[in-house]
Amino acid sequence: MQKFLSNQNKLFLILSIICLQVFLFKPIQVLADLPTGNAVKDPNAILRNALPIKQIELQELQHKLEETSDLVRGGRWPALIKTVTKCQSLQKKYQNRIIKELPDDKKNIAEITFLELKENFNSLLDHAKSKDKYSFIATRKEALDKIGGLEEYFLPDEFPYYIPEEFDNLPRLLGRAKVNIKTSKGDMKAIIDGFNAPLTAGAFIDLSSKNFYKDLPINRAEEFFVLQTGDPLGEEIGYVDPQTNEERNVPLEIRIPDEKDTFYNQTFEDVGLYTETPTLPFATLGTLGWSHSNKAVDDGSSQFFFFLYEAELNPAGRNLIDGRNAAFGYVVDGFDVLEELTKDDTINSIDVMEGLENLKLNA
Repeated sequence: MQKFLSNQNKLFLILSIICLQVFLFKPIQVLADLPTGNAVKDPNAILRNALPIKQIELQELQHKLEETSDLVRGGRWPALIKTVTKCQSLQKKYQNRIIKELPDDKKNIAEITFLELKENFNSLLDHAKSKDKYSFIATRKEALDKIGGLEEYFLPDEFPYYIPEEFDNLPRLLGRAKVNIKTSKGDMKAIIDGFNAPLTAGAFIDLSSKNFYKDLPINRAEEFFVLQTGDPLGEEIGYVDPQTNEERNVPLEIRIPDEKDTFYNQTFEDVGLYTETPTLPFATLGTLGWSHSNKAVDDGSSQFFFFLYEAELNPAGRNLIDGRNAAFGYVVDGFDVLEELTKDDTINSIDVMEGLENLKLNA
């Protein structure tokens, strides 16, 4: 008589039962590391989204234009034409309302910017109809830069987030700064975000302005993961404050969108947030992250790393860095240089090009 199940079928049945048990009885463990949606990988888009503003109409226009990224990559020209037409409608609908909310000294500038945006949208429509991919991408960048500039007019006059008094002695960057990172392979430019990581960004800009990073080697290089630097020459592993003769430590600080307060010295695991995305995520090549030891999260001092995002190896929501390290900025130019750096290279200097006025040495 024929056996009811062959050995191969028995194995298949056992594996099926195991998989069924996993999915039915352990959904949290299985789903915890899955991305909740498509991650935003454009550093400029991340920085725009991280601005502490609530100008819904302008942000809707921004997000609608950003939607064209996947469309142009896939050559979906009819959908692109439709999306650009929607952007034109949104501008026409919201322009006067947006300008009305601006301070009087910004209204004329905004009107000129919207006229330029109108021309950008007309050009984008032409590029989409002629299927001119590269012209479309270049013009879209111009338009998004203009929208980002308008969004900055809505920034609050006072720094919007609370920094605990226990950190009053630490420098803080109350805004943004732009730096040029000169390496042995070439230059990179980065935007440092003090809105969402004021103490981390403050420490970095303070040390950069002191030429602390001059001629420091890249002391850690893991392919498709990180490049780390900032370890001073000699026995010290961080920045020693000459006034106190003690190493200055920077707390772990991570913001989450729509949260009132920033988390200090708490990882996502500590607060039970396993699938949350921080305001400044490790989601793109050249994310700048602050280093700390494996034993503590409040002992970072001067060392930082470049996150080497690789979609296949670091999928959104699975990079194991979000919520464990603080991101404080993004490389926005010089990605070809970043991809060439190895442990044999050095940081020649980090120069603050813009935003030094936002640095305060203490509270």
